[in-house]
Amino acid sequence: MNKIPDMIYEKVKALEERIGYKYRNKNYAINALVHSSFSNENQHYGISSNERLEFLGDAILDFVLGLMLYNNKANFSEGQMSKMRALIVCEASLNNCAKKINLGELLLLGKGEEASGGRERPSILSDAVEAIIGSIYLDGGMEEAERFIKRILTETYEKAVKGILFRDYKTALQEELQKSGDVKIEYKLVDSYGPDHSKTFKMSVYADNIQIGTGTGKSKKEAEQMAAKAALDEINQEK
Repeated sequence: MNKIPDMIYEKVKALEERIGYKYRNKNYAINALVHSSFSNENQHYGISSNERLEFLGDAILDFVLGLMLYNNKANFSEGQMSKMRALIVCEASLNNCAKKINLGELLLLGKGEEASGGRERPSILSDAVEAIIGSIYLDGGMEEAERFIKRILTETYEKAVKGILFRDYKTALQEELQKSGDVKIEYKLVDSYGPDHSKTFKMSVYADNIQIGTGTGKSKKEAEQMAAKAALDEINQEK
């Protein structure tokens, strides 16, 4: 195995500064930043991708948010808590968290993924946030992982429980398109990729058979919402 270059450790140092956590074992931090495209192209470093950490971080994130809702919202039903948690931990929310700390520039990507804009891809960024959560848990325990989750998601959590976190882009798009009459709106699956435990779905939205937006998400419903958001963003830019 080749020695891990100093450039990677510099990325770890930058990550620590941005998330406010210092790793005891730097290997956990390195692992959290490694996309599968990088590990496949650089097997001589012996570093695995962050997919397993992402799986762990996703489970911890669901648990911590579930516990917060259970403890703080005694009037919420099981269904309300489930919907609220899904809203808070969706790809769009985690992508926003990643962008606040410029996480994209720290990721270790393969040449092809780098060239195709992987550093800005919401699915890659949101997965990396979950991988960081998993890495902090392994390095410092649940208390540290919970502290990080609350640090990055408290604002989103508070907006969600107050009912001011808007994510129903499909309804907004339908209302916008039908201002001038009936419009046929369809959502079609374009692609799905990634490991079975964490698939990413890509959906496109069509208005009268014309594609007007494309989005990705961890479920088809979330991808539809992101496609609708992309269409709305385009419409608003043209106004």
